[in-house]
Amino acid sequence: MDPYTFVFLRFSVASVIMVAIMIAVKKLTIPSKQRGLILFLGVINGIAYVLQYVGMNYTTAAKSALFVSLDVVWVALLSVWLLKEKLGKQKLLGVAAALVGIVFLTTNLNLALLGGGQLIGDLLLVATGFIWAVFMIYNKSVVSDGKSSLSPLTWIVLGTLVPMLPFAFSAGVQATTIPLQAWLTVIYTAVACWIIPFYLFMEGLKNVTPSTSTILQLSQVVVAAIISSAVLGEAFTVISLAGAGFIVLATVLVSYKNKNI
Repeated sequence: MDPYTFVFLRFSVASVIMVAIMIAVKKLTIPSKQRGLILFLGVINGIAYVLQYVGMNYTTAAKSALFVSLDVVWVALLSVWLLKEKLGKQKLLGVAAALVGIVFLTTNLNLALLGGGQLIGDLLLVATGFIWAVFMIYNKSVVSDGKSSLSPLTWIVLGTLVPMLPFAFSAGVQATTIPLQAWLTVIYTAVACWIIPFYLFMEGLKNVTPSTSTILQLSQVVVAAIISSAVLGEAFTVISLAGAGFIVLATVLVSYKNKNI
């Protein structure tokens, strides 16, 4: 299964699950005041996924991880401009620590890893990180009314499918030949890697700023590095440990006694 078919099927399954849930609870309605914003968020989320998968074909794995993770910086900058958020010294230090941690974990300070790939791939992945920063920031407006996140989540995942429609034919052709194990992977990633985490993200965003939320989410980078070392036998070096330490420091800085949260 090619990655484009995989991501289309992943969000198709997520859409079916969410629509079924909302029909079951009789709440399959899109908030009228936020209809345009919610659909916009879904579409740009889909665009970001497409750009990421295309860009990864033209650059290295290390650069892919680094450029996409730069959404931490983009969110901090855009929050000041779009949300008029006052970051404060403590949160700025948190952003800086997070950036250092990302560089350490994605490159292991082997700068030669940043030398490969093509410019087009780099630009697509930088754009991906920027688009996801916009996505995260404007989700704050969606959840600001304090209501359940299930309805907007459903429509966002449906909107995410729109930029992926060019892959629908390929997905339809391959669907009948995809083995059960692959379908289970698609279902698992739809539920465990998108629906549940994104719901928790939206609920958490009701109580924290986007910049704080983005830094806190970097814990997944640390967990991924630890699991890769334990399960796949990938090296977890002293530099990796230092990178994890910087991300933990960033988390503490943006969470502990931060009046701007």
